[in-house]
Amino acid sequence: MPKAAKQKRAGAGSGPYDRKASKGGSANTNIFRFDKDFGQHILKNPGISDAIVEKAFLKPTDVVVEVGPGTGNITVRALEKAKKVIAIELDPRMGAEVTKRVQGGPLAKKLEVILGDVIKMPEMPPCDALISNTPYQISSPLIFKMLAMPNPPRVAVLMFQREFAKRLVARPGDALYSRLSVNVNFWATCKHIMKVGKQNFKPPPKVESDVVRIEPLLGSARPNVAFEEFDGLLRIAFNRKNKTLRADFSVKEVLALCERNYKIYCSLNNIPIDESIADAATAAGDNMDIDMDGNDDDDDDDNNNEVEAGNEMEEDEDEDEDMPTFFKEMRDAEAAKDATKTPSKNPKSKVALVVKAKVNKVLTNTGLGEKRARQCDQNDFLKLLLAFHEEGIHFS
Repeated sequence: MPKAAKQKRAGAGSGPYDRKASKGGSANTNIFRFDKDFGQHILKNPGISDAIVEKAFLKPTDVVVEVGPGTGNITVRALEKAKKVIAIELDPRMGAEVTKRVQGGPLAKKLEVILGDVIKMPEMPPCDALISNTPYQISSPLIFKMLAMPNPPRVAVLMFQREFAKRLVARPGDALYSRLSVNVNFWATCKHIMKVGKQNFKPPPKVESDVVRIEPLLGSARPNVAFEEFDGLLRIAFNRKNKTLRADFSVKEVLALCERNYKIYCSLNNIPIDESIADAATAAGDNMDIDMDGNDDDDDDDNNNEVEAGNEMEEDEDEDEDMPTFFKEMRDAEAAKDATKTPSKNPKSKVALVVKAKVNKVLTNTGLGEKRARQCDQNDFLKLLLAFHEEGIHFS
């Protein structure tokens, strides 16, 4: 009788758990069928779990948010050091598993599990520290969501795909330098902690991983500019990072965006548009031609950088991943609204010429017009943004 019952249990492999049988037919313990679509690669090396928590330098009064706790290997270590851990998990099976991990023990009352997608949450729970064995497909959105918080955590210790981690710490001139690099180093300090081989996960991913420590700037150290404004400028600059900034801002769509935002700015602040600027620019023979096709005349630089461009081709294709979902939705909504408007019959209207002259003035006065985005650091972009703001041109 017990033998028959045992055979029945061994054959019941339905539901979220799956019972693995050995070659001899005996049953092993229950394990999850990990869902790779959710980025479920469980960290199985306890030494790395310890290191992630240690590098967060948690205090007994800290509230910690953990994104993607999985089976709780990092969670239980954080619970031992912090006041509370809020675990945000998309998979209900994993949420149940991490709850069961501490059930009935003294750590249970310190754990709160939230089931859902952290990226789709209106706001991330306030916390002192953020830790995560980050599902790779939400790497960029998670970084942007954290940096955009009014009161970001004191520290974040996060594990990412190695190439993504390298982009976080890239410097001007590096092959992986991108909008993500500038944003992270503008709003925070970022440091590489350690490399993690794929053999430390179950199931092992196809790529290697790295752990980084991010410390967002807080209080008076935090830049006094809107996150959306700074990122809006970077989106334009890094759309073609091997082109000059003057070429980036000569694109028809970019000038149209600047013109629209300038009109809004003038309307909200009751500022009359000084059309004499357009007349002066016309008389001076403004040499900033509109780039209708998104091209410019910097072919000599591109020819000298063919090897670098080839290395960056894959990054350029997924550059939009640096933009969080909620910013994409805002951008797409604006684009749909603009598509319903009747285009101007006079592309060289007075306002358009005014904006074009202002853009040219900013690029000339800052000395950044002939530089490429990949050559500029966060201070260059801040200088550029403030100069545009003085001229009434905004990017959000």
